[in-house]
Amino acid sequence: MKLKDLIVFENEDIVALNKPSGLLSIPDRAGKDPSLKEWLQQEYPAVFTIHRLDRETSGLIIFGKNAVAHKHFSQQFEARKTVKIYNGLVIGSVQETSGSIDAPIAENMVKRGTMLIHRRGKQALTDFTVLKDFKIYSWMEFRIHTGRTHQIRVHAKEIGHPLAGDMLYGDGKALYLSSFKSKFNLSKEHLEERPLLSRLALHALRLKIQTPDERWLELEAPLHKDLKATLQQLEKRK
Repeated sequence: MKLKDLIVFENEDIVALNKPSGLLSIPDRAGKDPSLKEWLQQEYPAVFTIHRLDRETSGLIIFGKNAVAHKHFSQQFEARKTVKIYNGLVIGSVQETSGSIDAPIAENMVKRGTMLIHRRGKQALTDFTVLKDFKIYSWMEFRIHTGRTHQIRVHAKEIGHPLAGDMLYGDGKALYLSSFKSKFNLSKEHLEERPLLSRLALHALRLKIQTPDERWLELEAPLHKDLKATLQQLEKRK
């Protein structure tokens, strides 16, 4: 995987990338695993963190290339002036085709590293729309108005439809073609079936931000191969 293949947009202020699932956005405390920011620092004179994505989430993320841009875009995220759109595959058929989830999110004091809905939490608002109902799964669009840790994952669980492949808030199971294709036969070349999707089915698709000269910039990161292949197979079943 080459860094240049992940870049979807670049100008004098920012670089936008399509982060793969499983890669850290920025170094964690342990500092053992590679991160997208560290890759960038090998190629760019200066790299500033503006926002981040969960390790398991793929998709659009931007980094600042100078201190002025870093301050401008960071303040925009903090003031909730950005438009953040995600796609996700959730388990089951969602009855409401669109709606909003307004439920406060707090850190789980019992199970560290996870979040939960709790009145002591911070306000969290997520809009959702069902794009495709596959009955066993639903392909969703999410817009988050706040940026709480694991927000979409926690809210999806709250409405009874956790994201596919979510190890923290769902069943964490990989998605296999044999699980929904009735006449599935393993090819002679393979001894065992490979999963269509073996990670969290959540992708940061689109980001609308305002540049320092007050123009709106809309960025998009295409779906990765594993999510595209999964959707194609679900379409065939439908």
